[in-house]
Amino acid sequence: MRDRRFVAKHRGGPLSKNKHYLMALWAAACAEHVLSVLWKNDIDQRPINAVRQARAWAGGEISVGDARKAAVAAHASARASRNAAATAAARAAGHAAATAHMADHCMATAWYALKGAELGGNNAERERRWQVRKLPKAIRDLVVSGCERRRIYPKQLSKTDTP
Repeated sequence: MRDRRFVAKHRGGPLSKNKHYLMALWAAACAEHVLSVLWKNDIDQRPINAVRQARAWAGGEISVGDARKAAVAAHASARASRNAAATAAARAAGHAAATAHMADHCMATAWYALKGAELGGNNAERERRWQVRKLPKAIRDLVVSGCERRRIYPKQLSKTDTP
């Protein structure tokens, strides 16, 4: 079931446009963080473009439809990848762009980034801590509690971790 806290105001939910933009920017940062380490395909730029499009949407430069197209392209790139860690990083990028369409995709970005870090032989706990530190204060409690509900982050993280 969808967490209504992540439903945008224009769709009848409580989420402000500013917080929605912050979620897209945070998701882009999370995806970029793992792409920079795991995505070694210089020819296929679709995941990198998805991160750019997430930021462009948050800056009011492109439409939700354009961001969604970038998300779909990044997921196609993930399907074409033969490396599990790179696949997860590309999916993180796809969900970052998809955050423009539905804010709760930002949490899928976090999950795929953690999965990519782990599959790539990196420390997933360190990656999670990095993600939480990068969360803007205005959305930190909302996103952390959403990630806890989805079991992306351990329960009570908001009470034990500080940025």
